[in-house]
Amino acid sequence: MTNDVTTTEPVGGFDRRLTSYGDPGLSKFLRRAFLASSGLDGKDLAKPVVGICNTASDYTTCHRDMPALMDAVKRGVLEAGGLPFQFTAMSLGEILMNPTTMMFRNLMAMEVEEQITAQPMDAVVLLGGCDKTVPAELMAAASADIPAIALVVGPMMTGSWRGERLGACTDCRRMWTDFRGDELNDDEVAEVNAQLCPTAGTCMVMGTASTMGSVLEALGMTLPRAGTAPAVSSERLRLGVSTGRRAVELIAEDLRPSQILTRESFHNALVTLSALSGSTNAIIHLTAIARRLGITLDLQDFHRAAEKTPVLVDCKPAGSRYLPDFHVAGGMPTLLKELETLLERDTLTITGKTMGEQLDVWEPAQPWQDMIRTLDDPLKPAGALVALSGSLFPDGAVIKAAAASPDLMKHRGRAVVFESLDDVEARLEDPSLNITPDDILVLRNIGPAATGMPEAGAIPIPKHLARRGVRDMVRVSDGRMSGTAYGTVVLHGAPESARGGPIALVRDGDEIELDVEAGRIDLLVDENELERRRAATPPLPAPPARGWRRLYAERVLQADQGADLDFL
Repeated sequence: MTNDVTTTEPVGGFDRRLTSYGDPGLSKFLRRAFLASSGLDGKDLAKPVVGICNTASDYTTCHRDMPALMDAVKRGVLEAGGLPFQFTAMSLGEILMNPTTMMFRNLMAMEVEEQITAQPMDAVVLLGGCDKTVPAELMAAASADIPAIALVVGPMMTGSWRGERLGACTDCRRMWTDFRGDELNDDEVAEVNAQLCPTAGTCMVMGTASTMGSVLEALGMTLPRAGTAPAVSSERLRLGVSTGRRAVELIAEDLRPSQILTRESFHNALVTLSALSGSTNAIIHLTAIARRLGITLDLQDFHRAAEKTPVLVDCKPAGSRYLPDFHVAGGMPTLLKELETLLERDTLTITGKTMGEQLDVWEPAQPWQDMIRTLDDPLKPAGALVALSGSLFPDGAVIKAAAASPDLMKHRGRAVVFESLDDVEARLEDPSLNITPDDILVLRNIGPAATGMPEAGAIPIPKHLARRGVRDMVRVSDGRMSGTAYGTVVLHGAPESARGGPIALVRDGDEIELDVEAGRIDLLVDENELERRRAATPPLPAPPARGWRRLYAERVLQADQGADLDFL
C-alpha cells in the first residue's frame, strides 16, 4: 500500500471519521504521521480496523482477567486480517460505586456511542461483564449501528465453606441475613466472606450480569456459549479469539446491530429471561436497548412471555445451583433448543445464521444432567416474572415471583413507610414501629429521578424478626434490587415518588394489598383522602445543582420506559 493522502472520500479503516481541519488531505497526512509513531506502517494501515471497548478497571474487580481476554480478542482480529485498536470506556463496578451504577449506565452508553462514532473503526468488540457495562454497551451499539459483537468476561467459579458450596451474591445475602439473625458469629462470617468471590468473573448466580450475558445469546449479539463460559476457563479465551475473528468478518458482511436486534429477537430474549428466572433489572435494560432502535417494549410484553414460559434453569436465586453448572450442562444453546417451540426462528444472529439454523444443529438437554429442564418437566411453572399494576403504581411494577415466598403472593398488610435509605438505617430497628411479619415495608425516594434507582428494594428484615427466623416480608419500593436477591419484593414502581406517584402519598398504617396472581398492587385508601394528601404534599425536591446528576435527574425516564434519558 502507498500512503495516499490525496483521496477526499473516506473509504474505511483510518480514513473514516477524519479530524476536522478543513482539509481532508491534511487530516489523513497528520493521522498517518501519528500512527507511524505507534510503529504502524502502510501494510498495517491497509487493514480493516476493529475497535475493542475495554472496561477493565481496578474498581471493577469482576473484570480482573479482562486484559487476558483483550489479548485473545486482539489475536483473533490479527489472525483474520484486521487491526485491533483498544479504547477505554468508563467502567461500572457495582460494589465500589456510589450511589449506584444505574445512575451512570446512561452516561457510559453516551460515552461509548460517541467513541464508536468519533473514532475510526470499521467494527467494534464490546467487552463487558459487571451489571451495567453490558446494557450500556448494547445501548451504544444500537444507536451507533456499526458492525458490533459483544463478549462478557464470564462468571466466577464457586467457593466452599465447611463443606457448603458458596457463590456471589445470593449466598452473600443469605449469609448476611443469618449473621443479622445471630446464626453466624463474627469469625464465621469473616470465613464466609473470603469464599464468596473466589476467582475473577461476575456473580455466578443468575444475577444481572449472568442474566445479561445469557440474554446476549438469545438476542444473537454474541457467539454461542459465550454467555456462560467461566471467566477463568481456557474456553473463555478461545471465545475471545473467535470473537476477534468474527468481528473482522462482520466488516465484509456489513452486519449491523439493527439487523439483529429486531422485535422478534427481543421476543426471544424475553422468553429466555423467563426460562432463566433472570434478574428483574434485565427488564429495564432490554426496554432501554429496544427503545434505542425504535422498538417499544412494555411490562405486558414481559408478562406475556413469562405467562407461557416455565423456569427451566436450576440456578440461584430461584434454584439451587450456579452458572458453571449451567455451562457444563450445555449452556444457552441447550436452553434455547428446549425453548425452540416458543422462539422466533427467522431472527438473524451475529454468526450470520438465523436462530432457526442454529437450533437445527444444537443438541437437546442430555439425560445425564438435570440443571436444564424441559418444557414438560420444568423447575418451576410459568410466571417467574409478573407485571403488576394498581392504585399504588398506575404505570406498573414488577415482582420476581419465582424468588418470592408462596404464602406472601396474596397478602394484605399495614404499611410501614421509610422516606429514604438513611431513614431505613436510622429507624428500621426502632422498637416503637412495632414491625410484625405481616406488615409491608415501603421505601420511597429511590427511583430513577430521586437517587438513580439503587438496588435497595430488598429492605433488610428487622433484626428482631430475623432472630425469630423470619426470612421474608412483603417489601415495596420505586427502586430496584440485585438480580442475586430474593424475597417477596415489589420493584420498579412507576411513577416514582419523586415524580409524584401515589407511593409518595402512603402513610404509616395504610393498608396495601398485593395479589400476584391477579397482577395487582393497591393502596387501600379512599381517593378523596389521597387528594387531600396530594394537596398537602410539599413540592418535589430540587434536582442536584450541577453536572451529570442534574442532567440525569431532569431527563431520566421512568423504569417502565427503560430509565434512559428522554432525548436518547
